Amino acid sequence: MPLPPPRFHDDARVGQLYLERVAEVSEEAYRYAAEHRVRPASKDALRIAAFGIDVQVAFCTPGASLFVPGAVEDTQRTLRWLYAHLDRLTGLVFSLDTHRAFQIFHPGWWKDAEGRPPAPMTVITAKDVRDGRWRATRHPEESLAYCEGLEASGRYVLTIWPYHALLGGQSHALVPAMYEASLFHALVRDTPTHFELKGEHPLTENYSVMAPEVTEVKGQRVGEFNARLMEHLMSFDRVYVFGQASSHCVLSTLRDLQQYLERTDKSKLQRIHILEDAMSPVPAPPLQPLPAALDFPRLAKEALAGFRAAGMQVVKTTDPILL
Repeated sequence: MPLPPPRFHDDARVGQLYLERVAEVSEEAYRYAAEHRVRPASKDALRIAAFGIDVQVAFCTPGASLFVPGAVEDTQRTLRWLYAHLDRLTGLVFSLDTHRAFQIFHPGWWKDAEGRPPAPMTVITAKDVRDGRWRATRHPEESLAYCEGLEASGRYVLTIWPYHALLGGQSHALVPAMYEASLFHALVRDTPTHFELKGEHPLTENYSVMAPEVTEVKGQRVGEFNARLMEHLMSFDRVYVFGQASSHCVLSTLRDLQQYLERTDKSKLQRIHILEDAMSPVPAPPLQPLPAALDFPRLAKEALAGFRAAGMQVVKTTDPILL
């Protein structure tokens, strides 16, 4: 039988900013564990992880600079699922997009011929840089090389995003309701939450928590595959994936997981369970005609079909977790 939500949880507050209630959460955790006889995670015969990608204020709270439409409802469904299966979820893993003001995808990195920064959602191609349409305010040669390398990968073109998930700011934190859930799970199941920061190097984007979009720029190493996190994820028998956005950070992370497992052990692809109703795509920019690379909802839909075809499981939060 599914477990009930804790007394402190209020579905209506999931989209709100507030100070996490650590005293109330911890008190409820010990009462809840005793009442429902929830065993420590170390006793689980089948180890199941819930892997939340960038469930942060920056993407999931209305009014934030990169709020993803649908994210509040996604988070509500995720929390109902998480609480209902608390006694079966062995560990929680969260990635945290982590940025500073001067990074290659932020407006402060670029200027046009008149010294003005690009507006958010501006696309900057390698040709734009070579033609002088956009000039990097720092590391100009490396910036051009990055654009060239990114385009050569065939995954994305450089998009300028609003300043978001800045380290030290409120938008960097987990959504308060999700943070309370992570603390509650840790105390009820007697196991720490695993947090993984990503995206701090100024010369590369890091949609995926597994690896940056480009790992080398003009001979300079700017990132590498996160083998330590992969080892941690593969220590579980099953990994449920949720978060934001399905067209970017979730998609890129799943793609990296797929490519790694196809190289090493295809049988482990079936361990990955994608909670399709717990993620949403970034809306496409209002461009006519719309370049295929910027049709983010289409990219997310096609990627999901590809992951299913590769052997990953696509499920919903309403589906039971079968042991």
